[in-house]
Amino acid sequence: MSGSIHRVNMDNLLKLSEIFNVTIDNLIKTNLSHTELEIVRNADFKVLAISVDSENNNNIELVETKASAGYLASYADPEYIRDLPKISFPNIPQGTYRAFEIQGDSMLPLEPGSIVICSYIENLKDIKSDRTYVIISKTEGVVYKRVRPDFQNQKLILISDNDAYLPYTLDFSEIDEIWQYYCHLSFSDSRYTFNAVLEERLSDIQRRLAEVQQTISLAR
Repeated sequence: MSGSIHRVNMDNLLKLSEIFNVTIDNLIKTNLSHTELEIVRNADFKVLAISVDSENNNNIELVETKASAGYLASYADPEYIRDLPKISFPNIPQGTYRAFEIQGDSMLPLEPGSIVICSYIENLKDIKSDRTYVIISKTEGVVYKRVRPDFQNQKLILISDNDAYLPYTLDFSEIDEIWQYYCHLSFSDSRYTFNAVLEERLSDIQRRLAEVQQTISLAR
């Protein structure tokens, strides 16, 4: 008797799986009441949760600096993604986008506090050399860098636009998500920011020249 009940349940599960185009595993384990949420899966990366609006268009969720630690722990959690702030951007091409608030000065003249809107990269082979990306990994957290893929050694070379920071590498296996730069929102005068960065670099060059001259004078 119990075997018959088991077969009936499995038959029902199979039918529901076909009707709703959902795997049996998801029918059993996933909360399907999240009708405003979707899941993206691919071969290279882990599960990506995204949210959609009433017209089934992908929202652009904003990951603020203060939320970056929580994002690392919960980026695959549909409920967490649903609760992130949403922003809209007109005439954006079809795709999956996310916005990240930039921290630190490693990508100057793009200054801290700028918001980078990025499109989701599904496959590592789609990474293009010397383009900028937001990379999500457990080892480095949320970082925005210029990238050079080293497919032979299965690594990314991460480069800062501010040459005060040295390049470093990240193994493909450590990457959880990668997002390609599409555009950014800045909240200051970009020309003023560029001039400030230029003045800072000139001052640094002058300081180094003074140190060299002092070293030469002491050597005489």
